[in-house]
Amino acid sequence: MARYTGPVCRLCRAEQKKLMLKGGRCRSDKCPINKKRPAPGKDPKARPGKRSDYGIQLREKQKLKRIYGMQEKQFSLFFERALYMNGITGENLFVLLERRLDNVVYRLRFAVSRSQARQIVLHGHVAVNGKRVNVPSYLVRPEDTIEIGESGKGLVVIKDALKEYHKSGLMPWLSLDPDTMKGKFLSAPRRSDITDLTDIKEQMIVELYSK
Repeated sequence: MARYTGPVCRLCRAEQKKLMLKGGRCRSDKCPINKKRPAPGKDPKARPGKRSDYGIQLREKQKLKRIYGMQEKQFSLFFERALYMNGITGENLFVLLERRLDNVVYRLRFAVSRSQARQIVLHGHVAVNGKRVNVPSYLVRPEDTIEIGESGKGLVVIKDALKEYHKSGLMPWLSLDPDTMKGKFLSAPRRSDITDLTDIKEQMIVELYSK
């Protein structure tokens, strides 16, 4: 399936949730979710119908998949890997998603969105343990060092994105030296640590794939 290239705000409206796909715009008054616009294709005057269990489970999967900017096949492969790991499948899935290099670059404030982080990785501006890695789905391990290479340290988009670090800090499983643009993935997060996604019901996703 091809990657979605349409207006990303439409995806947020479809899920009626801020998926943080456009960085600063999502935090501004321009976000369509703040304006309480209806989901695309729905009559705002129509009475909301009751969703089936399958419909609820599908929406949870779609939300998580879109937040991390993944295609269906890739997301399914991540779920399958989580299924065979020790522990709770839903929590395993979150850990794997958070270990993706594009997500770690976003979490380290090198980018304002995961899509921007993916571009930074694809363009070869990121190194892991001193070695350039241009694969967004690369899984970072605890104690790995992630840094912006010399080719990227002068990029305005990265410098602007780092301003958010001074405003909001980092997730507890990461550390960062903003001056050298070098961070570290300290440990794999627990599900309870991922505080910005507490409204995602991962058990619904597990039930969906179990059918």
